[in-house]
Amino acid sequence: MHRALLIGLLPLLGMAAIACGGGESTGAAPDGQGRSAVGAYEFPAAPAGVPSASELDAETRAAIADAIDGAGVGVLSDGAVERIAASGDPRVAWLLADLLRFAQAGTEQNELVAAFEQLTGVDPSPDPSYEASPWLSVTNHLIAWDLPAPPGYREAKGDLFTALEPGWRPFFAGADSEIDWRLVSWGGVLIDDRPLGDGGPCERGCIPALDDPPLTDADGGDWYPDERIVFGVEVGGEAVALPKNLMEVHEMVNMDLGGRRLGIPYCTLCGSAQAYFTDREQVGGEDLVLRTSGLLSRSNKVMYELGSGSVFDTFTGEALSGPLRRRGVELRQAGVVTATWGEWKAEHPDTRILAADGGLGRDYPLDPLGGRDDDGPIFPVGPVDDRLPAQERVVGVIATSGDAVAFEADEARLAIERGEAVTASGVELVADAGGLRASENGEELPAHEAFWFAWSQFHPDTGLWPERE
Repeated sequence: MHRALLIGLLPLLGMAAIACGGGESTGAAPDGQGRSAVGAYEFPAAPAGVPSASELDAETRAAIADAIDGAGVGVLSDGAVERIAASGDPRVAWLLADLLRFAQAGTEQNELVAAFEQLTGVDPSPDPSYEASPWLSVTNHLIAWDLPAPPGYREAKGDLFTALEPGWRPFFAGADSEIDWRLVSWGGVLIDDRPLGDGGPCERGCIPALDDPPLTDADGGDWYPDERIVFGVEVGGEAVALPKNLMEVHEMVNMDLGGRRLGIPYCTLCGSAQAYFTDREQVGGEDLVLRTSGLLSRSNKVMYELGSGSVFDTFTGEALSGPLRRRGVELRQAGVVTATWGEWKAEHPDTRILAADGGLGRDYPLDPLGGRDDDGPIFPVGPVDDRLPAQERVVGVIATSGDAVAFEADEARLAIERGEAVTASGVELVADAGGLRASENGEELPAHEAFWFAWSQFHPDTGLWPERE
């Protein structure tokens, strides 16, 4: 069954199989207006007359079940998609998009796109992203419109997704979770559910976290070129550098630093490394173990905790499902500085760095992704705040007031080099090893770099420095 599902995805995945897999509200414009992350495409207005609460009729429910059963064996059930389209209910287009993610190119894709057009009255093919992936375009339209999901959507989507990966069942089981299932998609890999400390490969294909990797001093890091990027973290007077090339392969590190326990996710698709305190001082009980699920939400990693199965919003650290959500857990962050290795070790001579082989005896290429994300998001994000280009790098900070603010990273670096103050919402940026830190009234605030599309979608009311119209 798994092989059948994967066959149709191989042409689409390519390098996206090295993907990341969080999510909450869309931040999308409810009237469907907004600019695509690709080109200057403007999403058309949302379909009119969308029901908000009515149940699906028995025929539509049966058609959805038939389509999902067929997808589970790699073939869409005869007539099921036409029966879904005949419902006339645009809400079920979310399920068409989910089926499209797993459909084989050609006849199946065309059938699903035609059903989407029939339900919504919109031809998605003028969207520049359509040529690369009809699924990407269709899903971007739905996010832009912010259509409500149909009744029973979580359960139906769960049946489809867990046919591929049974390890996702606990995520879909939480009826009281705060996960917006409309935004969740498959990132091309399966769940990392290995126990803490298991350094072996994922036999079925996952993004394997690094648990307690060996560290060397700065001199022992001469294997890594000075001009290459590291993510620098300081806790309790200790500093560590996480080389970008290892983080692109593993996307998650669980480690001790400065007497604390940290979980450090890196979402390659968002350009965002963050550091969360995961020890019992932070959450009570046992230390947490963070893992990559293989799922995405608006192109952001869906991170989960191994012991409890609780899903976390990777951008905010808020537990969205499971026992940790019921306990109201929200992980606190440490700042992450994006810098070159040469500048970081010059500024922090006592720093340590991950060992070249990750403690696993393997070789890592310096550029594992080969520029995969250079041309914009390759997974659905919906409309992007057009104050900045989608892939512009920003430093994101939450002020003590709770206000979110983003600083254009390159502009801020240049301003600081000129001796100018870089401040917004009471937050000031300062230079550190060619990277940037944030403070307010002399107290450091957690900050990290990310692509603009990612920061702005999870913080849709964010301020921006310098201000844009």
